[in-house]
Amino acid sequence: MEESPISRLPEDTLHQIFSSLSLREIMICRSVCKLFNQTLTSPSFVHLISSRSHLNLLGLRPPHHHHNHHIRHTSLHSCIHVYDPDQNQWLRFSLDFLPFRSHHPVASSLGLVYLWADSPDSNKSLIVCNPLTRQYRVLPQLGSAWSRHGSVLVDSRNRVMVLTELAALYFSFSQKTQQWLKFSSNLPSKPRSPIVISNSVFALCDVGSPWRSKWKLFSCAVKNLLNLNLNVMNNNWECLERHEWGDIFDIMKRPCLVPGNGNKILMIGGLKSSYSFNQSCLTILILRLDLETMEWEEATRMPEAMHRWFYDSKFKVFGGGDRVCFSGKKVGKLALWDCCNWRWIDGVPGNGDELFRGFTYEARLTTVP
Repeated sequence: MEESPISRLPEDTLHQIFSSLSLREIMICRSVCKLFNQTLTSPSFVHLISSRSHLNLLGLRPPHHHHNHHIRHTSLHSCIHVYDPDQNQWLRFSLDFLPFRSHHPVASSLGLVYLWADSPDSNKSLIVCNPLTRQYRVLPQLGSAWSRHGSVLVDSRNRVMVLTELAALYFSFSQKTQQWLKFSSNLPSKPRSPIVISNSVFALCDVGSPWRSKWKLFSCAVKNLLNLNLNVMNNNWECLERHEWGDIFDIMKRPCLVPGNGNKILMIGGLKSSYSFNQSCLTILILRLDLETMEWEEATRMPEAMHRWFYDSKFKVFGGGDRVCFSGKKVGKLALWDCCNWRWIDGVPGNGDELFRGFTYEARLTTVP
């Protein structure tokens, strides 16, 4: 096959040509051919375009059963599937630079992606990487139970927590001793959809009976939890309750939390048609809590035509800010609330019938693991 004329150009010339593209266009060009990928991932080119603004994307996590049962059959050279809401298109970021098996992305913060992976000795390791610059770092090793039962939380200072009902782990890159600190969480039940806003962790817990759920909102300030001198964490979880909230948690079926803009929390769940056990839902409701005034308001509710696809169906929710994504069993596409508009996302990776979870991902070139 005859060599393409563009391959004869000097590397500096290629860099100057591609540097005129936006970060979004550069990400697309990486998948065109091997030459483009090598050119656009080289350290010299990344440095040349490092001042570009970040992209606000939505990253997908592999389906739950895929993680638990088929993890040994995943490809060595896996990737992260991300959706660009502004351009309505799917992108793939390769993870073939990681020398680990069975990558399972779970969280992201400021351009860095956190994922579980199998280390050479078959133990679980939490990896932090920047897929754009292809740099990574391995956090201290953990047992496989933490990857199966723990929720990974990362704040804006890239402090990492792995939270379960009974215990939690904490890690900060600024610690003198680069190891996980373990503490007792002693929550009343398994924390549901824990999130980090500012310097506090928020989670929903079921304090009801085996026959009827009763959800409560719990919070804990990280600065109140951690006592580095004692190398332990103190149990300072607080149940947030206000008389004026009334039955705000009782009207929603299986609510979950998503971080909103600024100092706000979004709570999403099915709006119950009655208080009877296991009743169907009228629609999917998004409520917003302002942590400064401690007042709830309705942000939006899913349109009836869209809700028909989720009627009496299990669904997952992920996102952040004013973007919330919904994945339903056998729906075949994702539903997206984007600021004030609702729309469908087609072209979901795989067969589209699986339940996906995900995370917001700010694609950046300047963040170093």
